[in-house]
Amino acid sequence: MDGFLHHLADAHFWIGVAFVAFLGILAWAGVHKLIWKALGDQGAKVQAQLDEAEALRREAQDLLAQIHQQKADADKLASEMLANAQAEAKRLQEESKVKLAEQIKRRGELAERKIAQAEAQAAAEVKAAAGDLAAQMAEGVLAQRLAGAKGDPLVDQAIGQLAGKLQ
Repeated sequence: MDGFLHHLADAHFWIGVAFVAFLGILAWAGVHKLIWKALGDQGAKVQAQLDEAEALRREAQDLLAQIHQQKADADKLASEMLANAQAEAKRLQEESKVKLAEQIKRRGELAERKIAQAEAQAAAEVKAAAGDLAAQMAEGVLAQRLAGAKGDPLVDQAIGQLAGKLQ
């Protein structure tokens, strides 16, 4: 018993007894339930935040998938538009070549007609000039014949040949 009395006089013993008594009072008052409830409420808040974060992650993944699909659709549309534009440009180029060839042909035909007209006009002018010259020569010959009753046989022969060439 001496050892037991010695423990009763020890301060550490009384601190231990007081601590056990304090824990008993806390347990009797239901403080442990309040602590568990507070921890449970905090855990529920954390779980709610985790659930919300998971929902946000899924939503972000869905949005990312939509963005990838929209990008793929846009790339496909851009490729189609580019192919259509190239086909249209090629068609317009071919159409322009045909129109240019037709225009060149029309202008060539017009130039040929103008050249033919110019040639005909030049021939007509040459004939008119030759006719005027022949008329002048004939006038000169007639004036000579009238002036001198006898004409020059070489002049008469030249006038005959000139009249044949004009016809």
